[in-house]
Amino acid sequence: MRFKLVTLLPILAVTAGLAACGDSNPRPWDGTNAGRISNSTTRSSSSGTTAASEAAPEDLYAEGMRQLRAQNFATAARAFDAVEREHPYSTWATSAKLMAAYTEYQRNRYTEAIGALDRFIQLHPAHRDIAYAYYLRALSQYEQINDSERDQRQTEIAMAALQDVVSRFPDTAYARDARLKIDLARDHLAGREMHIARFYQRQGLYTAAIGRYRRVVEEFQTTNHVPEALHRLTEIYLTLGLRDEARRTAAVLGHNYPGNEWYQDTYALVGDGVSPSGERPGLLRRAVGWIF
Repeated sequence: MRFKLVTLLPILAVTAGLAACGDSNPRPWDGTNAGRISNSTTRSSSSGTTAASEAAPEDLYAEGMRQLRAQNFATAARAFDAVEREHPYSTWATSAKLMAAYTEYQRNRYTEAIGALDRFIQLHPAHRDIAYAYYLRALSQYEQINDSERDQRQTEIAMAALQDVVSRFPDTAYARDARLKIDLARDHLAGREMHIARFYQRQGLYTAAIGRYRRVVEEFQTTNHVPEALHRLTEIYLTLGLRDEARRTAAVLGHNYPGNEWYQDTYALVGDGVSPSGERPGLLRRAVGWIF
């Protein structure tokens, strides 16, 4: 299973900060075998009691971290769950909740991770790692995005979760990464519109295709799909005999993407007279308004 390195840094921060949380001062794991529990901490003994109930919370937590570093995610999850179950009022239990959610994320068990994170956010809204909890929840939504040929409801959910991170924690590294992922998600949505528009165009449903291509140009201006959308609009206008509209659309493409390969194809379709040198350049939205 691929290890998701993007969230390692917050884990180190969680681990380093545990000794300072709460009113008590739990003893940190000393790194020796005596301070480490075995994998049997999560299994029941013949007498019906569990070894986990006899282990100190810091030892259970340390075992979870050790198993996590070894990428034994199922074992790590059991160790973190044992902290919560056996020592719910300890200073380690709260961080164990977050680490359990992270472990489920690492296992690609996104529904379980999101559920755990929702509970963490609800119960600990002022926790020092609350920003990370929101970010990890957004990542769990983001990594479920389907390819652009399928329904994009999940993309919209992920974008909303990412925007929540940006709105709540605008000056954090989490927000910076969330903004990048929002841009990628928007490109994904534009790709879906392009897929549908191409289908309509192949079927000769030109009005429907024009509507989809126009949406890409107007609502997804920062994506990589705009040059092709303008090219396809030019194709349709030429097919319909609307040569003036085709030439104006090609001019917009030339103004904004003069070196783009789609403009070269469009210029070949329309011919002379659409070079950007003969038109006053302007913003894409202004040019789109002029056409439509």
